[in-house]
Amino acid sequence: MSPGDPAGSTDLVLDGAIAHITFNRPAARNAMTWAMYEQLAAACAAIAANPAIRVAVLRGAGGKAFVAGTDIEQFQLFNSGEDGIAYEKRVDEFVGALEKLPVPSIAVVQGWAVGGGMALANACDLRLATPGSRFGVPIGRTLGNCLSAANLHRLCGKLGQAWVCRMLLAAEMPEAETLPSGYVEIVPPEVLEERIAILVGHIAGLAPLTLQATKEALRRLGNDAQAADADLIRLVYGSEDFREGVAAFVAKRTPRWSGS
Repeated sequence: MSPGDPAGSTDLVLDGAIAHITFNRPAARNAMTWAMYEQLAAACAAIAANPAIRVAVLRGAGGKAFVAGTDIEQFQLFNSGEDGIAYEKRVDEFVGALEKLPVPSIAVVQGWAVGGGMALANACDLRLATPGSRFGVPIGRTLGNCLSAANLHRLCGKLGQAWVCRMLLAAEMPEAETLPSGYVEIVPPEVLEERIAILVGHIAGLAPLTLQATKEALRRLGNDAQAADADLIRLVYGSEDFREGVAAFVAKRTPRWSGS
């Protein structure tokens, strides 16, 4: 994509065990077009189908925003409330595709994570942010639209309802430093790349099936406190990796994870 391409792109680059997803529309603070959403879904499908990938890193191009919501130009085509229902359903599907990735995902936020960008960063498992980065969904003072119950549920599950009320009902855009402990790690810009490399290297060396099962169980619990888990437990305890982990622990050596 050229820097001036109005449609933007969501670019996937594979580097060994690491998948890099970049929202590439810096002239518009990486506001998402439908093409970018579709490319995100395709990137998630490609990662899910590749057993060599162990972790995904998502970030916005340009260093000033992760994603500044959905491209507002697209809303001018809406004619009725039914258009809003269809839109929210599609966004739920795209956010859900990111949430369902079988590998850990890390959102790297430099600047703004707004609206749809907030939803995407929240759908990731871990978040890194440079000082002063802002998170929020200030639609009460901007577009006057609303979020689906599904996306509100996702936000409440990780941030807590009190913070979601501040973001939605008071239209606040809090700085990363003020968000609940553990929600985001603040990293100075001069060491950001080093911190990303250390974190992804560490995660890539962990037992992949354990991480996959844990991610999926947490996702299910977000919707159902009595979620079924026998298939996940069977996957892990019946794996070669589990047997390797036990053998390595007994032998006092580092396990060699295969993902099988």
